[in-house]
Amino acid sequence: MTEESTAIDIISDMPNDTPSPIATVKGQAVVDFPKDLYIPPDAMKVFLSAFEGPLDFLLYLIRKQNIDILDIPITEVTRQYMEYIDLMQDLSLELAAEYLVMAAILAEIKSRMLLPRVADSENAEEDPRAELVRRLQEYERFKQAAQDLEQLPRTDRNTFLVEADSDHIDIIKPVPHVELRDLVQALVEVLKRAEYNARHQIQMSALSIREKMSLILFTVQDKEHIAFASLFDLKEGRLGIVVTFLAMLELLKESLIEFIQTAPFAPIYLKSKGAA
Repeated sequence: MTEESTAIDIISDMPNDTPSPIATVKGQAVVDFPKDLYIPPDAMKVFLSAFEGPLDFLLYLIRKQNIDILDIPITEVTRQYMEYIDLMQDLSLELAAEYLVMAAILAEIKSRMLLPRVADSENAEEDPRAELVRRLQEYERFKQAAQDLEQLPRTDRNTFLVEADSDHIDIIKPVPHVELRDLVQALVEVLKRAEYNARHQIQMSALSIREKMSLILFTVQDKEHIAFASLFDLKEGRLGIVVTFLAMLELLKESLIEFIQTAPFAPIYLKSKGAA
């Protein structure tokens, strides 16, 4: 039970001329401080946070006494509300301005209820409690909606569960396929490098594709792989590079060698088809 409900229960059951109790010990209300007890000023402060505003407190008073919200006994409700305000002031609590505004509204409604009404069926005066009733009904609907939302499961609403099975994660690294344009680009780069070693000496050199094929097979057969560019002899010039490249294509055509590449735009390697 909260401090608010305890205080309201005491107020509801007391006569109007009884002073407000300072505490309840074993069900007995304590009105006066003990004579041998010294409490320094502001040694203890009580904070009442169960009510979220004056409408919440009025709704509590109405529901606690099973009062019909459409027929509020404004005098009794106003009396209990003002006793609660006085109790908060006695406990040195800071009152929000909205509580004092509601007290003024209740006093106005009470005074209007005491005025005599003119019996005129055509110009019937609206019940002074009507606006307060509408506000209480609207507040009650929103409060109930908030409670219903609070009861909804928070999983998949505010939090989301993520599960991962780390024992069965297969990482597949696909080996890029060597395209013809990659071979041509690699050949162009070798040709550019050959231009830097070009000489102006004309000499006859007998170059044979079959001989180059045998040389390439002999070079790669005992190795796991060998770089594409390392098989070219730049001293043979452009003609030697072309013959070597044609020899590679012939070996590839006869399925004696294959080109491999570990990643896009990575260096190209050769290996024998019989190699592991």
